[in-house]
Amino acid sequence: MPVDFVGVITGIMAERRARMENISHGADSRARVDFLIPTRGLIGVRGRILTETRGTALIHQLSAGYKPWVGEIPHRTNGCLISDRTGMTTGYALYGIQERGELFVNEGEQTYEGQIIGESAKPGDMDVNAVREKKLTNMRTHSHDEAIRLTPPRRMALENALEFIGPDELIEVTPSALRLRKRLLNENDRRRDAGRRAEMRESQ
Repeated sequence: MPVDFVGVITGIMAERRARMENISHGADSRARVDFLIPTRGLIGVRGRILTETRGTALIHQLSAGYKPWVGEIPHRTNGCLISDRTGMTTGYALYGIQERGELFVNEGEQTYEGQIIGESAKPGDMDVNAVREKKLTNMRTHSHDEAIRLTPPRRMALENALEFIGPDELIEVTPSALRLRKRLLNENDRRRDAGRRAEMRESQ
């Protein structure tokens, strides 16, 4: 990688429990850095490194065998935006939802209850109505006639999805789509399950 990015990449790898083994500098203002990192820490790291180095880094990996457990790898701190009903997404509904986080779906896509349609900007999950339609009225104003502008959704590859999901979430892979969902689709079922888990932790 260019030497300007060594500090940034070292920080990213440290978050994933990596240990720097060696660093060397070449005559072309590039550095070679060797890390020892758990295999689970590699999930999603390639895309992150390429993004931070603007595509200028080269990555190569070799198996180093089995090593002692180095601890948990930090997971995302933000919650999810979860569809609370089945239906076709509308631009009117998504326009209000996109202010609360980053969307994974676009207008006119089929969704179902319990599907994760975005990442919330805050901790904690939020159930949202992504299929709500605009009520028809006889009034016409300039603001109503303006076209709704949606931010392009974030599309995930399988590796990114594996890095994103939490313990209570699943990836649904089909020939034509990759979707994220909660393990329990119904909101009431998720609340009951969270209550049971909290009781178990208190009893321990």
